[in-house]
Amino acid sequence: MLHLEAASTSPGNPWLNIGIFGAFVAITLVIVFRASRNNKTAADYYAAGRSFTGGQNGSAIAGDYLSAASFLGIVGAIATTGYDGFLYSIGFLVAWLVALLLVAELLRNTGKFTMGDVLSFRLKQRPVRIAAAITTLAVSFFYLLAQMAGAGGLVSLLLGIGDGVGQAVVITVVGGLMILYVLVGGMKGTTWVQIIKAVMLIVGAGVMTVWVLALNGFDFSALLDRAVEVAGNPAILDPGLKYGVSDLAKVDFLSLGLALVLGTAALPHVLMRFYTVPTAKEARKSVVWAIWLIGIFYVFTLVLGYGAAALVGPEVIAAAPGGPNSAAPLLAFALGGPLLLGIISAVAFATILAVVAGLTITAAASFAHDIYASVVKKGKPEPGAEVKVARRTVVIIGIVAIIGGIGANGQNIAFLVALAFAVAASANLPTIVYSLFWKRFTTRGALWSMYGGLISAIVLIAFSPVVSGSATSMLKTEGINFAWFPLSNPGIVSIPLAFLLGWIVSVIDNRREDPAKQSEMEVRSLTGIGAEKATHH
Repeated sequence: MLHLEAASTSPGNPWLNIGIFGAFVAITLVIVFRASRNNKTAADYYAAGRSFTGGQNGSAIAGDYLSAASFLGIVGAIATTGYDGFLYSIGFLVAWLVALLLVAELLRNTGKFTMGDVLSFRLKQRPVRIAAAITTLAVSFFYLLAQMAGAGGLVSLLLGIGDGVGQAVVITVVGGLMILYVLVGGMKGTTWVQIIKAVMLIVGAGVMTVWVLALNGFDFSALLDRAVEVAGNPAILDPGLKYGVSDLAKVDFLSLGLALVLGTAALPHVLMRFYTVPTAKEARKSVVWAIWLIGIFYVFTLVLGYGAAALVGPEVIAAAPGGPNSAAPLLAFALGGPLLLGIISAVAFATILAVVAGLTITAAASFAHDIYASVVKKGKPEPGAEVKVARRTVVIIGIVAIIGGIGANGQNIAFLVALAFAVAASANLPTIVYSLFWKRFTTRGALWSMYGGLISAIVLIAFSPVVSGSATSMLKTEGINFAWFPLSNPGIVSIPLAFLLGWIVSVIDNRREDPAKQSEMEVRSLTGIGAEKATHH
């Protein structure tokens, strides 16, 4: 315990940490360059030529999904708020059942590259594609904020950078690296980085889990007792430390749960992974693979979170640069000294880079494919132009993410990601579900649902305690307080609102959509007939 407090400015050896980071970045860049050699067409750049098997794609989905929030954010949340922190793990995992049962296969059968393809199949192309691109960019932005904040906190901890300027520089460097990955590698390079990272993350977390259990004689109860003793707080084993404080906190938890469970099936960067496989059967298989890998990992987070509480202590974690997000790296240092810390941090860094690359390519594909190719060029872009536009978009998104990440630095990442889930579930999910399952759904209903869900979610976040008015807000200046919405997560209001808007507007809209298109979509989404033709033309 004592050696940790003494070293809390920068545990381990900063040069060793930089060396391990550098080696990882160099190896993955080589892989990305090799993978990018055959990025000739838009299908290569966005969907990796649909060349991945279910198992490979499942590993990549796990890589995409197990973001910095899962590793740094959840372990930190469990270490500081105990049982209530583990609820994030449960929410993130249960959400996969919605994705598997409602969305994966139907989307693979219907679309080509983006969510806009699916929605515009039976609705009016132009307005729906623009709306889909806007919601995709918004969700990607919120998700990127979380990853950038994680990168800032993590690297600052490793290099002992405590001041804001140093952390801003770190976030900028991470942003630059990510832009390079995506520009060069496209979806194929990004997918390989995801797969390597998923394997490294699960192995790294597994080693630490076994190590923590071994120190406690493989007795989980002994570990929990030790965590209570170090934290000096028996409440970390009970529900309610964070979400049971008041009635308002309980409503906030319901809102968070809704966002987590419904958000996954609408996250654009996860949906896009279903297009990188050749058939719907492989799409289903990849979700089953992903659920196994992700489920195993979330069981590890429980041991790692309480392990960090027992071996490092909540107070030391709260005081470290990066706050709760530094629980996992500090636990690695307590277990295996500087070397394990360097390796686990490199894994966490890889996690951030890979997820950020996946998000950026999704946002760029959505803009280039839905707005540039389909709306501006009316579906007839010059050869190669679409990929050029996608690459330019990557640079712009990267710069915006860097600026946002500097603003969100220091927030708990699992919580920031939950906001992205709320925006996805509000803006995208109702429209996806209605498009696939409801015959009377109209274009106007889709637009009201998407814009209504998106605007309500963002407005409620802007006027919530997340942005102003509390000690943990993004704007910490005294006297700034415009928080009139009491909940930290808008899901409980914005998700039902978006479903309701889509339903009411479709029912009163007198313009019916083409019934033949509707029937074709139904047959194709359920059977996959016609999907292959669409993919190759």
